[in-house]
Amino acid sequence: MTLAAEPATGPTVPAPTVPAQTPGGDAILRRQRVRESAARTYARSFPIVPVRANGMTVEGADGRRYLDCLSGAGTLALGHNHPVVLEAIRRTLDSGAPLHLLDLATAEKDDFTTALFESLPKEFAGQARVHFCGPAGTDAVEAALKLMQTATGRSGALAFTGAYHGMTAGALALTGNTAVREPLPSGGEVVRLPYPYAYRCPFGVGGEAGAGLAATYAERLLDDPSGGVVRPAAMILEAVQGEGGVVPAPDGWLREMRRITAERGIPLIVDEVQTGVGRTGAMWAVEHSGIVPDAMVLSKAIGGSLPLAVVVYREEYDGWRPGAHTGTFRGNTLAMAAGAATIRFVAAHGLAERAALVGARMAERLRALAGELPVIGDVRARGLMLGVELVDPDAAPDACGARPAAPALAVGVREACLARGLIVELGGRHDAVLRLLPPLTITDEQADAVLDRLADAIAAVGAVGAGAAGAARGVAGRAATSGTAAAAASAGPR
Repeated sequence: MTLAAEPATGPTVPAPTVPAQTPGGDAILRRQRVRESAARTYARSFPIVPVRANGMTVEGADGRRYLDCLSGAGTLALGHNHPVVLEAIRRTLDSGAPLHLLDLATAEKDDFTTALFESLPKEFAGQARVHFCGPAGTDAVEAALKLMQTATGRSGALAFTGAYHGMTAGALALTGNTAVREPLPSGGEVVRLPYPYAYRCPFGVGGEAGAGLAATYAERLLDDPSGGVVRPAAMILEAVQGEGGVVPAPDGWLREMRRITAERGIPLIVDEVQTGVGRTGAMWAVEHSGIVPDAMVLSKAIGGSLPLAVVVYREEYDGWRPGAHTGTFRGNTLAMAAGAATIRFVAAHGLAERAALVGARMAERLRALAGELPVIGDVRARGLMLGVELVDPDAAPDACGARPAAPALAVGVREACLARGLIVELGGRHDAVLRLLPPLTITDEQADAVLDRLADAIAAVGAVGAGAAGAARGVAGRAATSGTAAAAASAGPR
C-alpha cells in the first residue's frame, strides 16, 4: 500500500550528498553560537541551516537534502509546508481576519473548536469544555493542574518515572528527568509512581507481570494510611512516553489507572501533546485503551505547525473564575485555521490508520535488524512513534535481559544518520534511544530509505563490518528491484 504523497517540487527521497557548506550557512551558525543561550538543544545536535522544506524533506543552506524523522518533535503531522496547511493560512490572511484577539470569539476559533470536538472520543467530547492556553504544551499542563486544584481543593499530583510534561515550574515538577530538575527549587509535592517499561522493568520482571506490579503498587500505595501520600489533585500520564524513550503503556495498565483514579475521586489528566492527531495509529492515544480521562492536554500537531495549546476537560471540573488562567497569545488565528485543516485532513484521509500500518511495518523490520546488529537492545513502537534503544552488547544483561545503555554510541549514530541525509533525535534513559517521528504522510519509499540509512549508520558506528551492514540493509527492506536506490540516486542536490 502506498499513500499518495503531498505535492512536491522534487523527488520524494533525496539522495545523501556532501557538497561544501556555503559561507552564508557557516556565518549564520557562528552568529547563533555567539548570540543564543547555552540552553539551545536541537541546534547542537543538527548544525545545519534549513532554507527550504517540503513534506519530509529539508534542504540546508549547504545544498544537502535530508529526510526529517524529527518533524518538529511531532508537531508536523503532515510534514513541512503541506498544501492544505498553506492554503488555510493563505485563506485566513487574504480574508482580513484579525490575527490576534486574546480570547475573543472568532469564526476561526469556532471552526477549530468544532473540528477538535469532532475528532475527540465521543464519550469525552459530549461533556467537554476547552480552554485555550499560552501556545505551548507546558502551559496547557500548568492549566490542567490549576484546573484540578481548583476543582478538588487539593494540591500535589501523581506522576510517573520517565515522564516529560514541559519545562515550566509545575510541569517540570512532574517530569521524571532529574538532570533538568536538580538545578531548580521544588515545584510542588509530586508522588512518583513506576511506569511500565518492559525492557528496563522497575520490578525486574518485565512484560505483563511488570505492568501488573506497577498497577498494584500504585493502588496499594494510595490506600496505605502510612504510605505518605496525601490525596492529590490529579494523576497525569502519557499513553506513550515520547521524550522518555518511546515507551508505550500497556492498554490494560491504562485501564487500571483509570479505575484506580475514578474509584478514589482523583482526576486523570492524559498528556497527548506528542501522541495526538493520529501519531500513534489512532486520532488520540487514549482510544487504544478506550479510557475516558477527565482532561486531555493537547498541543504540537493541533496547530498545523503553528503554536497552539489547549486543555480539554469534563465540564464538571469547570470551576474557574474569569482570568484564572490567562495569557496574551491565546488567540492565534492562523494556528487555529491551520490546525482545523490538519485535523480534518488526517481524519478524511485515514492517516491514523496509515500510521498504524507503516509504523508496524517499520517496527517489524527494525526488530529483524536487531538480530543482525547486537547494539540494538530493544525496538518499541506505537504507530509512527518508534524508538530504537542502543546498548553495550558486550556487557552482561540484567534480570530482564536488558544491557547497559550506550549513550556515546547513540550520539555517534545520530551524527552518522545526519551525514547520510537523515535527521533523528535521541531520548530515553541516558539519551540512548533513537527516536523516529516521521510525518504521517511518509511514503513507502521514504520509509524504506529511512530504514536503509539508519541501518547503515548503526552498522558503521557499531563497527559490525561491511558484511553485516549489507545484511542489515537487506533486513531493513532494501531490494535492488525496489526502485528506492534508483530514485535516491536520481535526486541529488538542487
